[in-house]
Amino acid sequence: MSATNSAFKAIADPARREILRLLRGGEMTAGELAERFDMSKPTMSHHFSVLAEADLITRRREGQTIWYGLNTTVLQDVLAWMMDLAGPDTQARKK
Repeated sequence: MSATNSAFKAIADPARREILRLLRGGEMTAGELAERFDMSKPTMSHHFSVLAEADLITRRREGQTIWYGLNTTVLQDVLAWMMDLAGPDTQARKK
């Protein structure tokens, strides 16, 4: 699966979009993120894995704690791709 397809698969789920939204404010621990959702730990872990596979989030371990953050480079690439879809042809049709 291409990086773009993985990213779109990852953001197709509302819970994963919410995780990304929460991470806009900065890094959060897995526990801090999990507190915001009414989901089991395995379900949250799955969401983290899908986002990490799509390279939309970073993760780092500090002792027993896992910190997650946004990978803004990949998000920018996805947004640029989306803007290309709505590029000049869209602008020409508006006129």
